[in-house]
Amino acid sequence: MASIEISNAVKSYGAVDVLHGIDLDIQDGEFIVLVGPSGCGKSTLLRMIAGLEDITSGAISIGGTVVNELQPKDRDIAMVFQSYALYPHMSVAENMSYALTLRKTAREKITDAITNVAEILGLTALLERRPKALSGGQRQRVAMGRAIVRKPQAFLFDEPLSNLDARLREQMRTEIRKLHRRLGATSVYVTHDQIEAMTMADRIVAMHDGIIQQVGSPVEIYDRPANIFVASFIGSPAMNFLKGAYEVAQNGTAGIRLTDGSFVPVLPARGATANQAVTLGARPEHIAIAADENGENGGIPARVELIEPMGLSTLVHVSLAGNPVKIFTLDRPDFAVDSFIHIAFDMEKIHVFDTETELRLPPENEPHGPQTA
Repeated sequence: MASIEISNAVKSYGAVDVLHGIDLDIQDGEFIVLVGPSGCGKSTLLRMIAGLEDITSGAISIGGTVVNELQPKDRDIAMVFQSYALYPHMSVAENMSYALTLRKTAREKITDAITNVAEILGLTALLERRPKALSGGQRQRVAMGRAIVRKPQAFLFDEPLSNLDARLREQMRTEIRKLHRRLGATSVYVTHDQIEAMTMADRIVAMHDGIIQQVGSPVEIYDRPANIFVASFIGSPAMNFLKGAYEVAQNGTAGIRLTDGSFVPVLPARGATANQAVTLGARPEHIAIAADENGENGGIPARVELIEPMGLSTLVHVSLAGNPVKIFTLDRPDFAVDSFIHIAFDMEKIHVFDTETELRLPPENEPHGPQTA
């Protein structure tokens, strides 16, 4: 396997830049997930690594070799696409061995490779079947097996699970992650599904408008988002946002004064100034339903708009200061829609963002460190 280095990579279509100076180092054996909304440039970047798209400027290296001018077949990578791209007239074994056959690999070596990979992927009993006789998950495993038998320097995955149903996607996520640990393969995985990113990645690369917004482990991205975009895109249910002004009370307590006059205490934010326009960010699980306004868990009044039972948990939608707010709770609600409840924010978990720049203002006690690539 090999490392992948991307240095100041730019991709333009005429006068339109779709990737703006991408810098990214992928370590040997690392599982990197490129995540972002449609049109953010993640698939374009993957295709540039594969050689399916030309690079306008900058450099891409695989295993220490600059591959800008190399054809895809000469880059020693394997790609798994959203569509399985299996040959319908070939059996599973023939589909998996096709690339090796083109290389004129010895027949006994092909047989050994197919046998080993089929065992890893649970395809041994299916080797003689045609693709039409396979389920979606089985076809995707065949597509992965076709890539694995080549023993490339890196694996590239372009939204490989998007055609599968929810339960099968969950199963395949687990299988791909186990496969990665077993092979120790350098892998770059593209998805718009932030759950896939959170559950599979060693590091997540969050992209928006052709720019890397943040690179970090799933926990780092979730707990310390660099800006409002990352905070809103990563996490399900999504983070709540409320606009207000940063204040420091007479007793020294820092907080955000919401537009309805409510005061939400927060940890002192590094670089924040009095009356600065800020945006409060709070994940649904970091908002509690309080007993009453003045009780031990006293909070801010909010009107209940919707209650969504989810089995293990409940998602409560309320209106606060004219804004929709979602609350994730493990309790069974004893209130009804249109009633008023009191909610309390977990001060240790609230995020403060500069409303103008949309950058996160970290707590003063948070260690300094880069939040973006």
